[in-house]
Amino acid sequence: MTNKHLTILGIQIRATDALILSLLAVLSLLALAFFQRVPGWWLLILKNSAVGAGYLFILRYRERAKGTFLRFSLRLVPVVLSYAYLFGAVDALQHIIHKGWLDTEVIDMEQAIFGVQPTLWLQSYITPALTEWLMFTYVIYIPLYPALCGIIYCTKGELAMEDYFFTLGLTNIFCDIGFILFPVAGPLPMIGHLYTTKLDGYIWTWLGEAIRSNLHYVGGSIPSPHSAAATIMWVMAYRYHRTSFWILAPIVLSLYVSTVYCRYHYVTDAVVGVATAFVALAVAPVMMRGWDRFVERTRTTGN
Repeated sequence: MTNKHLTILGIQIRATDALILSLLAVLSLLALAFFQRVPGWWLLILKNSAVGAGYLFILRYRERAKGTFLRFSLRLVPVVLSYAYLFGAVDALQHIIHKGWLDTEVIDMEQAIFGVQPTLWLQSYITPALTEWLMFTYVIYIPLYPALCGIIYCTKGELAMEDYFFTLGLTNIFCDIGFILFPVAGPLPMIGHLYTTKLDGYIWTWLGEAIRSNLHYVGGSIPSPHSAAATIMWVMAYRYHRTSFWILAPIVLSLYVSTVYCRYHYVTDAVVGVATAFVALAVAPVMMRGWDRFVERTRTTGN
C-alpha cells in the first residue's frame, strides 16, 4: 500500500491519480495515432482533456477542504466517475487493431469445450425469480463499488482506501487493453436472434435492462469488467473487512453467473475477467512500490 504523493503546481498526485491521468493521455494518443479508424477522434481527445482538467481541479480543491466526510467524498467521487468515464472512452478505440469483432472465435471455442453455447443453454433454467436475483446481483454491484470504499475508509483508513482504488484502477486498465486487443461484441449483438426465452423479472430486471440500453455499448466484453471488478471488491473485503466479505460471497458468486445468464457476456469473458483481477492483485503491489521509489527519487532530485 502507498499514499506517497508528488506535489505538482500545488496538486498532490498519488499513485491512483497518476494511473487515471496516464490512461487518459494514452487513450488520447491512441486516438491521434489511429485517427483514421477512430470515429470522432478529436472529440474524444477534447473529452479526455476536459476530464483530466476537471480531475486535477478537484484534487486541488480537496487539499483545501475541511471535514472528514467532504474530503472522503472529494476523493471517492472523481475516482469512481473517472473509472466509469474511461470504460466508455475506450469504446471508439476497439477497432484500431482488428477491423471486426472476434466473437466467432469465442463461440467456436466454447462450443468445442462445452458441446453447447452456454448462454443459450441456460435458457432452459430461466424463471422470473432467478432472473430477478441474478439481475439484482448484476445491478447492486454498482452502488457496492463506492459503498465498500466507504466501509474500508471508515474501518481501515485512507491508506487501505488507496490500495482499493489503485487495484481497481489497474484492473480497469487491463480490461480496457483487452477490449482493444481482442474486441468482442457480446452475445446479444452477435447471437441475439437465437434466444427464444425472454428474461422476465421485476424491478431489478427492469434496472438491468435499462443499464444495458443506456449505459452499455457494443463490445467492452473481454475481460468482463463486472467479473474483474467484483473479484477485486471481494478480495479487498476479505483483506480489510471480513464481515463484508461473507456478505458479498453469494452476491459475487451469483454475479459471475449473471453475466452469462443475463446475456451480457460469454463464459470466456467472465473467466478472463476473474483471471485479470488476480493478475492485477499480483501486479499492483509491485507497481505501488515502484511509485514509492519514483516519488522518493523525484523528491531527492528536486532537493
